[in-house]
Amino acid sequence: MLTRKGKYGLKALVHLAHLPTGQLAFVNDIATSNNIPKKFLDAILGELRNAGYVQSRKGKEGGYRLARPATDIKVGHVVRVLDGPLAPIPCASRTRYARCEDCDEATCQVRHMMLEVRHAIAEVLDNRSLAEMRDAANDDLAATLKHQA
Repeated sequence: MLTRKGKYGLKALVHLAHLPTGQLAFVNDIATSNNIPKKFLDAILGELRNAGYVQSRKGKEGGYRLARPATDIKVGHVVRVLDGPLAPIPCASRTRYARCEDCDEATCQVRHMMLEVRHAIAEVLDNRSLAEMRDAANDDLAATLKHQA
């Protein structure tokens, strides 16, 4: 399950993806717009900066911006940075595999099912860019506004 940290990190990145290239956003603005506790967002943005997804500048003219184009940022990579492996159990993980002590991996039906789950999750998240996520939100909003008119 996606944690609050992962959800808030993705929301913050989508917020930044809406900005014109190079424009900075204040942490307060990101937090307020997305209903994220500021202190928690500070920590999340620090992790995203360390992972190379955002850049920051201190001071009155400071803030955060994407470190690379939104088309180059894959959602699955961000989720792994913030929340760890995509697999529901360690023996199904590709990035943090850990052997189970209580079963035979070759015949364990739970593991086989969880490998399928991990693959399906990775298939979606690793093939979706931040730009696609941002644009899907725009498409949803446009459809809603059109429906209301």
